[in-house]
Amino acid sequence: QVQLVESGGGPVQAGGSLRLSCAASGFAFSTYGMGWFRQAPGKGREFVGTIPGSGPPYYLDSVKGRFTISRDNVKNTVYLQMNSLKPEDTAVYYCARSRASYGSVIRSDYNYWGQGTQVTVSS
Repeated sequence: QVQLVESGGGPVQAGGSLRLSCAASGFAFSTYGMGWFRQAPGKGREFVGTIPGSGPPYYLDSVKGRFTISRDNVKNTVYLQMNSLKPEDTAVYYCARSRASYGSVIRSDYNYWGQGTQVTVSS
């Protein structure tokens, strides 16, 4: 069965960096788009970025230039490198698998989700 397992979250000071990983299994990883979303306390789940099966990643405007998504199709893992973190980046971060090879900003275009990893940025 499809499994997505995030890791790498934790506490960090503003201006710091974290790299989140999402290990995937149970499907042909290289042929699916992958996405990262986040959910802050009391808010809805927000698109962060996506990387298609092939092609460049796409990001939420507020993280462009600070966050980078990459994928390793040998290790079946997608990464979210987060630099210059801000307190407003505090959230639970989720990786998700697209229904097809494309990436998407739309939550309903993803049909499998990880359990999430907490990122807490202090000022």
